[in-house]
Formats: sequence, C-alpha cells, structure tokens
Amino acid sequence: MKKINDRIYLGMLSGFAGFIALNLIDIASSKMGISQRSYPTTAAGVWVPSRRQAEKWQGQLLGTLMNVGLSMVAGVSVVKMLTSFGRDKLVPKGIFFGITFGSIITAILSGLSHNKVKPKDASSNLSYLLSHAAFGLVSIFTAAKIGDDSLFDTPPQNDYSKPTIKTTEQIKGSKGNNVQQPIYSDVNSNLEESPLM
Repeated sequence: MKKINDRIYLGMLSGFAGFIALNLIDIASSKMGISQRSYPTTAAGVWVPSRRQAEKWQGQLLGTLMNVGLSMVAGVSVVKMLTSFGRDKLVPKGIFFGITFGSIITAILSGLSHNKVKPKDASSNLSYLLSHAAFGLVSIFTAAKIGDDSLFDTPPQNDYSKPTIKTTEQIKGSKGNNVQQPIYSDVNSNLEESPLM
C-alpha cells in the first residue's frame, strides 16, 4: 500500500478512522444505557431547538456530519503533533489528545445555553471521554501507520543541537541505497568551536 505524504489528507483519513471508533463506542454506550444521549444527538442540539428534533433522522444526520467534520479537524491536529514531535509513545499521546480534545468539545457543546440536548449526568460525559480516548488512539495509530516516513523526518528545532539519531532517509542511504544524504558534522557551521583548555 502506498503511504500518504499529504498532511491534510492524512489528517482527514486519520480523523475519519477515529470517528468510526468513537461512534462504535458511543452507540454501544447508548444501547447499554450508560449514556443518556448519543453524541450525534448532543451535537445536533446545538442547531435544533428540542431533543425530539435532534433524535429525528435529519437531526441525527446533522449531528453525525458535525461530528465527522470535527473528527477530521482533530485528525489534522494529530498529524501536526506527530510530524512536530515524533511517532514514539503513541498510546499515551493518543489517549492524551483524545481525552483533551473530547473534554474541550464536550465542554463547548454542554456550555452553550441554547443547547437543549446537552447531557447533565456524569455517566454520559464519562462515556464521551471514553469514546474520545478511543478516537485519539485510533486516529494517532492510523496517522503513524499510513503516513509516509518523510513526513516524520523533521529537522532539528534549534541550530545548536546536533542530531543524535539518523533520519529515515539517512538509514536507507546507509543500507546500500545510492541516495546521498547529508551527515551532520555540525548543524551550524558558522559557530566557532572554543579551543580545548
């Protein structure tokens, strides 16, 4: 499978994969009676005046489309996080991102005074956080696995530190590839090295 090297497209796909995980847990939570209101119903409540309208198929479609859009925006943020800070420690990064993003979105949806469908019980809100933790894990693993390696080979963030690990391209070059890669002898060649005392 060809890996994706466009950050926005990768973020959209990762966000959609995370949305599927979020939606599956949300549906299961609603059917088991843990959550009083499904996430699409809560999202639709921002735009419609009553729970009855939010639970109709038009309201559910509206809430689902809003949820997909927010998930894709979050997926782009996940890709930005991975390309800036690396693909290591995916589980804690995914849980952190999912719970943080979910808390912010749930707080916004619940805090709107005209939202008549906002959940007020702890179990619904805990269900949303669990759903968003799953969203974070699935979206971050999707981005890390289907993203092209070149997206994650970021240059050093300051001019005074030498890289301690070779980039993916340098490793490939050292395994018999004919591609010439720079070896960082000194990141900032303009600095004068102080003589040894």
